[in-house]
Amino acid sequence: MAKKPYYITTAIAYTSGKPHIGNTYEAILADAIARFKRKEGYDVFFQTGTDEHGQKIQEKAEAAGVTPQAFVDEVAGEIKGVWDLVNTSYDKFMRTTDADHVKQVSKIFKKFYDQGDIYKDYYEGMYCTPCESFWTESQLADGKCPDCGRDVKPAKEEAYFFKMGKYADRLIEHINTHPEFIQPVSRKNEMMNNFLLKGLQDLCLSRTSFTWGVPVEFDPRHIVYVWFDALTNYITGIGYDAEGNHSERYKKYWPADLHLIGKDILRFHTIYWPIFLMALGEPLPKQVFGHPWLLLGDGKMSKSKGNVIYADDLARLFGVDAVRYFVLHEMPFDNDGQITWELVAERFNTDLANVLGNLVSRTIAMIEKYFGGTVTKSLPANEEDPDIEFKATVTGAVAKVVAKADELRIADAISEVFTVFRRANKYIDETMPWALAKDESKKARLNDVLYNLAEAIQIGASLLDSFMPETCAKIFAAYGGETRSLEECASFGLRESVTVTATPPLFARLDFKTLAPEIEKIRAAQLAAYEAEMAKNAPADQAAKEKQAVNADMGASSEEETAKVPEITFDDFVKVQLRVGEIIACEAVPKSSKLLKETVKFGDEVRTIVSGIAKHYKPEEMVGKKVVFVTNLAPRKVCGIVSEGMILAAENADGTLALVVPEKDVASGTTLG
Repeated sequence: MAKKPYYITTAIAYTSGKPHIGNTYEAILADAIARFKRKEGYDVFFQTGTDEHGQKIQEKAEAAGVTPQAFVDEVAGEIKGVWDLVNTSYDKFMRTTDADHVKQVSKIFKKFYDQGDIYKDYYEGMYCTPCESFWTESQLADGKCPDCGRDVKPAKEEAYFFKMGKYADRLIEHINTHPEFIQPVSRKNEMMNNFLLKGLQDLCLSRTSFTWGVPVEFDPRHIVYVWFDALTNYITGIGYDAEGNHSERYKKYWPADLHLIGKDILRFHTIYWPIFLMALGEPLPKQVFGHPWLLLGDGKMSKSKGNVIYADDLARLFGVDAVRYFVLHEMPFDNDGQITWELVAERFNTDLANVLGNLVSRTIAMIEKYFGGTVTKSLPANEEDPDIEFKATVTGAVAKVVAKADELRIADAISEVFTVFRRANKYIDETMPWALAKDESKKARLNDVLYNLAEAIQIGASLLDSFMPETCAKIFAAYGGETRSLEECASFGLRESVTVTATPPLFARLDFKTLAPEIEKIRAAQLAAYEAEMAKNAPADQAAKEKQAVNADMGASSEEETAKVPEITFDDFVKVQLRVGEIIACEAVPKSSKLLKETVKFGDEVRTIVSGIAKHYKPEEMVGKKVVFVTNLAPRKVCGIVSEGMILAAENADGTLALVVPEKDVASGTTLG
């Protein structure tokens, strides 16, 4: 019997820079779903890739001094490298600069024009370059882009527009009659109430103010709007042809079973994209799932704060499968999740090292110690308490895992698998193999207990291998077996004997204190890279800005200026937070003779601070010093660098400076009171 096709896609990653772990989460989640669907017996096609056109790309390429194509080639390669690093088993990695895609985008645009779905007019409104989105004044949030919160700028240009209202009622009816179409339900309500039911404005579908994009075939001054270009990848990537000459792959896999996207681009995928498909006369995808965000602590990641976390850094410290486990297990179904270095380390130790790794290692050790590495199948007649309940828990897990995975509740599915491993650890405590080993008459019972444990581990690994493939491959190798089908996971005792092979610990416990220095290096390197980028893009002439910034940073210094300082109350004084910071890195600011950039550690926090002291201290003199800083100043840019505090220094009459340092050695982060 032919396998049922299953087509899953991610949103294609925008080639503006290296993806952080929040972006990478989507690729890992899609991979986990694709692998599990294959295990369920589906013929899966998993497509991902990169979105490579648009004004933002053109501007970044110009700033880098390269062509847009050269720029996206490099970034697309980096994105693909990250996807490969985390073991995404995609069937196609497509790029919107691929020739076949560009050709079809042009043909689709012409088809819309010929059938009267688009028309030419002028657009006047507000434009967000990072989001590549147009907005009316009424749609802005406090004057900012409602999607990303960044500044927008007025834009007026000739453009082609798509008649969205022509298809709006059909889309509303489809959503109402297909409750599974937009998930979770909260996302559906948001799209209906905030957009569709309020009435759709016609959508700008072309641009003339830049050139990096797909040209409009019949009007080459125009390029196709980047979102229209990007959305069509889901059909062009599998062989759609606007003239009807579709590939066999397209006929087999469309409509998509699942578009997996971030909640921030839901409008494009659940309103614009379905309407485009209706205009093409093609069926709509079966489901669009808007997953939540992965936040750093309780906020978004920011390069300017040096708090962006990347998958390759995490993998280097914890391993690829630990990264996959964390993002899959810690992300709620419809609420934002949190990630910090500390949280990853905690989960690594509690779940992976203690629960799974320890179970695998000590079971192997006992089988080798007591039976020379091989145990044989136990007989049902020999079952004792708690064997029956233990086996039922293990074999009953598969139905629960499948139910959760089919609902896309991957975190819950993984929890069900770990219920097997936790129950196996409890089974060891209940049966006490070490005690059985002391009594020769209990040897048969000891064999049965260890066989039952080996069987439970193999079933658990077979349920887990879609989510942690490298780890489970090691388990199968150590237990002399291979992954089992879902049907086989419902049966206990499929092997007549199990022979184990000693293997290094899957997850050796970590001491976070030993990781902290490496994490600080990562943060410092991120800040340095960000600040170098900002400095490179800064105007060449910064003299006036430098002077203003230095004066603001150092405060009044002359007697005349000091005399003008007003008195303050005690309440005013306590508003100022003074803390001791340890300078862990320092360098001169490019194009400035006065400024130093310090990387300062305040306890577990690291900040960048710019100070006007370069004429008094060399960068190498600053490293290792513990100095008093004002740490609750609002961040501001100095020569393109975001400074997050102010160093304290006294200035003599001759202009020399002396830093304010504590009399005795105190811990970094200590607050002055």
